[in-house]
Amino acid sequence: MHDALHDIDLILYDLDGTLIDSAPDLALAVDEMMKAMDLSPVGIDRVRDWVGNGSRRLVERALLHAGAFGGQGPDSAQLDDALALFMQFYEQHMMSNTYCYPGVIDCLEAQRERGIAQALVTNKPSRFIDPLLEAMGLDGFFSHALGGDALAQKKPDPTPLLHIAGLLDIAPERVLMIGDSRSDVQAARAAGCRCLAVTYGYNHGEPIAALNPDHLLDSLEELV
Repeated sequence: MHDALHDIDLILYDLDGTLIDSAPDLALAVDEMMKAMDLSPVGIDRVRDWVGNGSRRLVERALLHAGAFGGQGPDSAQLDDALALFMQFYEQHMMSNTYCYPGVIDCLEAQRERGIAQALVTNKPSRFIDPLLEAMGLDGFFSHALGGDALAQKKPDPTPLLHIAGLLDIAPERVLMIGDSRSDVQAARAAGCRCLAVTYGYNHGEPIAALNPDHLLDSLEELV
């Protein structure tokens, strides 16, 4: 058994960039939103660097990049309108090109056999989680799946991690957070959990190793 799993009773997983590569469909929805607003598409490479802080922040980053609204950034009402467009397009396209990373299902099955509890903590809006898990063959592995809009706070705030640990009555020091970005590492540290980062996800264009997570893996298959 991998050292990362030693004395661990609960694993919390991020979703986008950790279990699934959803960037192609997120980029498609962002570009459809931009075209509907008569703005230039931004493309998948930029979207990969912008993912991780929730849909509202993703949309805001795209609009700021395009110099929308006089370069000052959108006000709250304008951002609400753009976000509604993005959500509409993403709902239409969210399973067009998204796929599960290699080794993910083997990892989830291995931890289930070991009796380690597993839950999902993502900043993705809750409405998209169940359809994606079902489409990717990931449903049934998690005791809880917490979206970014489920609580008042989301990662990098530690609240979502502590919330699930509390529901399962598991001490934070026996929890492992697995993610791909600084939001995951920062949330784990603030919660008193251990953190494992994967090298293949979306970390705003920065190497995740620079954050010195407790463990660093190229594939979740290494946890089988």
